[in-house]
Amino acid sequence: MSASGPPLIFDPRRRAARLARAVGRFADADFLHRRAAENAVQSLEATLREFPVAVDLSALPGVFSQVLAGSDASVRVAAPSEPVSPDLTADPGAAPLALAEGSADLILSLMTLHWANDLPGALTQIRRALKPDGLFLGTLLGAGTLKELRAVLTEAELEMRGGASARVSPFADGFDGAGLLQRAGFALPVADVDRVTVRYSGLPALVRDLRAMGETNVLAGPIRPLNRAILMRASELYAERHAEPDGRISATFEIVNLAGWAPHESQPKPLKRGSASIRLADALGVVEHGKGG
Repeated sequence: MSASGPPLIFDPRRRAARLARAVGRFADADFLHRRAAENAVQSLEATLREFPVAVDLSALPGVFSQVLAGSDASVRVAAPSEPVSPDLTADPGAAPLALAEGSADLILSLMTLHWANDLPGALTQIRRALKPDGLFLGTLLGAGTLKELRAVLTEAELEMRGGASARVSPFADGFDGAGLLQRAGFALPVADVDRVTVRYSGLPALVRDLRAMGETNVLAGPIRPLNRAILMRASELYAERHAEPDGRISATFEIVNLAGWAPHESQPKPLKRGSASIRLADALGVVEHGKGG
């Protein structure tokens, strides 16, 4: 752990390399990003205001703009005044945002913040870049993500080597989301979890999708490669424990949705720290379906 900063959990250079490798194949496995973008756009469609200046800080941008183009939301996505640095893309919060303080009405970060070594710091930077009463919408992978893969890789490596290394990232707990937003200075913070189960023909198909998403192992420190025998044993364990009657295996993903506003005097008084329990719909000021007003 550095005396001047948070512990280095992820290696930004590895992360940047994974992202670069994923670009050409991303469209084949963008379903989680598209789902996150659809959730964000639905939230924006339900709000009672416009967002003239919106900035997308997602590491693999483009999906949000595609989904937004077919919506009724009043949002204009802008690029940062300067290019987002590779370090910031690979490790959100690692470098100052190329955004002036109080410059954006809306900031999005979809499927990116789970790679931040300093998540509270990244959220604080985003809050400072928002105009008063500006909105942040973010999604990141939660703690239940790839729980099946984590277990079988650990067991297979223990069997074959007598010891195991971490292979799946320590994703954030969705229950901490609202508290993290409060800590970063957001008003009316809300977090909810969207759990998704995806079926695959086998472990190799799951790994191909993770590579195409840029979501493979980028933990800091030495990484001992998994040999063929360990991977085969992990595949066997996965099939034994998580195969469905048709032989396909299931993989769990948790998408943690975050929403918070830059403070403004017109907003309701915030709840006591740690008691953020309002619904996402209430925080966004939505019109309930079938109701007027």
